Amino acid sequence: MEEMVEQIELLLEQDDKTQLQEYLNNLNISDVEQLIDEFPDNAALFIETLSLNRAVNVFRILDFPKQERIIAKLSGSKVSKLINELPPDDRTALFAELHGDAVKSLILHLSPKDRKEALALLGYPEDSVGRLMTPDYIAVKKGWRVQRVLDHIRKYGKNSETIDVIYVIDDKGILLDDIRIREILLVDPDTKISDLMDSRLIGLKVNDPQEEAINTFRMNNRVALPVTDNEDILLGIVTVDDILWIANEEYTEDIQKIGGTEALDEPYLDISLLRLVRKRVGWLIILFLSEMLTATAMGFFEGAIQKAVVLALFIPLIISSGGNSGSQASTLIIQAMALGEVTVRDWWRVMRREIISGLMLGGTLGIIGFLRIAIWTMFSNVYGPHWILVGLTVGIALIFIVLWGSLSGSMLPLLLKRVGLDPATSSAPFVATLVDVTGLIIYFTIAVAIMHI
Repeated sequence: MEEMVEQIELLLEQDDKTQLQEYLNNLNISDVEQLIDEFPDNAALFIETLSLNRAVNVFRILDFPKQERIIAKLSGSKVSKLINELPPDDRTALFAELHGDAVKSLILHLSPKDRKEALALLGYPEDSVGRLMTPDYIAVKKGWRVQRVLDHIRKYGKNSETIDVIYVIDDKGILLDDIRIREILLVDPDTKISDLMDSRLIGLKVNDPQEEAINTFRMNNRVALPVTDNEDILLGIVTVDDILWIANEEYTEDIQKIGGTEALDEPYLDISLLRLVRKRVGWLIILFLSEMLTATAMGFFEGAIQKAVVLALFIPLIISSGGNSGSQASTLIIQAMALGEVTVRDWWRVMRREIISGLMLGGTLGIIGFLRIAIWTMFSNVYGPHWILVGLTVGIALIFIVLWGSLSGSMLPLLLKRVGLDPATSSAPFVATLVDVTGLIIYFTIAVAIMHI
């Protein structure tokens, strides 16, 4: 990488565009992407200099903020060529991120056919499969023979996103089946396509959520899946490269939400400081106001605290144990839901497991808490003559608080999913805050019952 950077610096210094073009065209597109990161001010120059095909391949793997900056600096002719050569799904993804005026100006660069196609794709909901699909695919009729299919592939295959899978449709465009290319290549040319059909069709609906598409690809060994409307008419295909990109974005967004922030819509180092603060301050205010309820809870038990001041020593322990168990459970369930391992219908199985694990975890911490007080009493009188009652209060409270934390952390994501919200919104800080407040109530209620204060 260092050698590559030095070579580019030399070519830029010499202002030798011919040598620069030759050098860039011989690099892997991933290397050019790294150079764009190293030389952001020259990103547009690199795209302008590259041959059109390679420029398109580099441009389509860049993050949107980089794409936007490059388009603003490119010449009109290069923009026109670039936009026209972009695959429809990548073009749609770009248009979906740009402001309306920018989209209007870029759409004018497209041919009438591509313009109609772009507008149709943009008409689907933002997070739907329709935004990911490309209408570039190979479709054949079931009555065709293999030889005719091969001729058709030779004629139109270069315009297809992939030829690994061939789609069989009827005269009305209804999808009947999909056939892998190897099955076509390995049979007699006189074989009818209908003889190769097995009706084991796996597909997506155009309005399906993109998360559902991710799970479908994960569960099936496919490089592409067909997309149909409600009447099963084939509209396009979604390829695995787009799914991997979306899966990465979903993962990043969930991690940011789990951490207690709004999802960032651009890389951390690219987002302005003011926008970064705005993304974080909302959640912090909500959590801060929620934590104020802990003061209310402690105020309600002020008399009990005055009678047994020693109880106040264990408040941080109680709060952190419940919050930690809740955060653990929340993170595990959100990840399991993202991987398709857990659905809302599994709520009882999840609850049953968390009740058992919560009791076991709470029991473990409760025993440790009691032993800590017992051992400490051998060397100090800080817990007074009623240390056994203090130990029992802490030990039993930990059992119920950890149990409550585990249940809250596991059930909240499922509840949010059930009402149509993002499960990741039940972030670790939110669960921890909830358990902090309720944990104090549980702790002091047990203390009053055991110590009669």
